[in-house]
Amino acid sequence: MEEAVKTERKKVILSGIQPTGVFTLGNYIGAIRNWDKMQDEYNCAYFVADLHSLTVRQDPAALRKQTLDAFALVLACGIDPEKSLVFIQSHVPSHAELNWILSCYAQFGELSRMTQFKDKSAKHADNVNAGLFTYPVLMAGDILLYQPDFVPVGADQKQHLEFTRDIVTRFNNLYGNVFRMPEAYIPKEGARVMSLQDPTKKMSKSDENVNAFVSILDEPNVIINKFKRAVTDSEKEICYREGKDGINNLMSIYSVVTGLTYEQIEKDFEGKGYGDFKLAVGEAVVEKLRPIRENFNRISKDKAYLEETYRKGAEMATGISERTLSKVKKKVGLLAK
Repeated sequence: MEEAVKTERKKVILSGIQPTGVFTLGNYIGAIRNWDKMQDEYNCAYFVADLHSLTVRQDPAALRKQTLDAFALVLACGIDPEKSLVFIQSHVPSHAELNWILSCYAQFGELSRMTQFKDKSAKHADNVNAGLFTYPVLMAGDILLYQPDFVPVGADQKQHLEFTRDIVTRFNNLYGNVFRMPEAYIPKEGARVMSLQDPTKKMSKSDENVNAFVSILDEPNVIINKFKRAVTDSEKEICYREGKDGINNLMSIYSVVTGLTYEQIEKDFEGKGYGDFKLAVGEAVVEKLRPIRENFNRISKDKAYLEETYRKGAEMATGISERTLSKVKKKVGLLAK
């Protein structure tokens, strides 16, 4: 029995991040804080999804810098390229190639129902391009190339994973067991961090109010000031209950970064005001994010290391993804070269 456990295949988990902006505290609590721990439990793959960012017009020089910064940030968050696969999406041609093949197995109707397409079309009415419409197909290909068991997704990405699973069912029904069926990986605690200015909506880096979100690279004084300005309520009691969205959000954040339960937090701050609590949350977040900020400042300056790492990652990702792509091409009837 022990021998069977030792030889059991490690589950594969894959996560992609866009290079358009720095991670927020919400991204950190919802996913990133688990990345370094997951490397020991899973075979992990992380990539910077630069192709996805092209659905919106980008400044070329800015996009290149943001891509490199995003890659450095993944490493700064504790991802070890010796343990995990880390690469940049556009460096691996298999992604674009599988995208076309899977586009021929995606239905117009199901793509037109995607919530993100509707939202982004309204936001960028002057540029409703075909890439924006077929975005979920590229995402499905990103996932399926690496045959993952799990994909960490937030609530807003569940629809994309369901679409991917529909593609798997459709393709496998036609051609046999080609793709592994990916499952959602959703952390139980702290998976949803709300805006500091409007705690009824999710924290987002695209929020026009910079005080609504915390970037994981924000300077300590900036973080503390954002928490000091956090919206709460007219009461004075620090407790977790319905109707106290602002305090509930702060308690959720504080609980995750300190490991304290809500009961312990309520006891520690009994008789204290919201000002004391906001400051404590801000200081706890600063200390939690300090190693990431310091790592990023060090890694982002080492261009030679970054280039060596992303080239090696691309080589490994190409080898893995082409195995899946070759199988797909054979199944659909494309002639091998």
